[in-house]
Amino acid sequence: MTDQSQACADACLVVSDVLARVGSKWSIMVVATLGRRPHRFNELKREIEGISQRMLTLTVRGLERDGLIVRTVTPTIPPRVDYALTDLGRSLLEPVSALGDWAIANRAAVERARQTFDADLGQS
Repeated sequence: MTDQSQACADACLVVSDVLARVGSKWSIMVVATLGRRPHRFNELKREIEGISQRMLTLTVRGLERDGLIVRTVTPTIPPRVDYALTDLGRSLLEPVSALGDWAIANRAAVERARQTFDADLGQS
């Protein structure tokens, strides 16, 4: 493998690793929701339709581990836990919004392409 192809392979691994986190359905929804304002855990669960408590827990832990959100515990009874975007997380809002806008604008074209593809498979 040449140095150039190795560098490309290394870059692809980095991109894949980051996209695995920020490209997941639930991560995008959590980041978008926190982009409006900080939320408590149960507020996030109520606002993100269809997410289970376990999936939300795994998602916020992963986002916190990657430095995209910060978890703040206020020592009250019961303890109050708030989640907010970090500067790094806020920097993700623009590309996520752009991708969302692209998906909305091109949904019909993608659906037509799928139907054509599926119809062609049925004729084979």
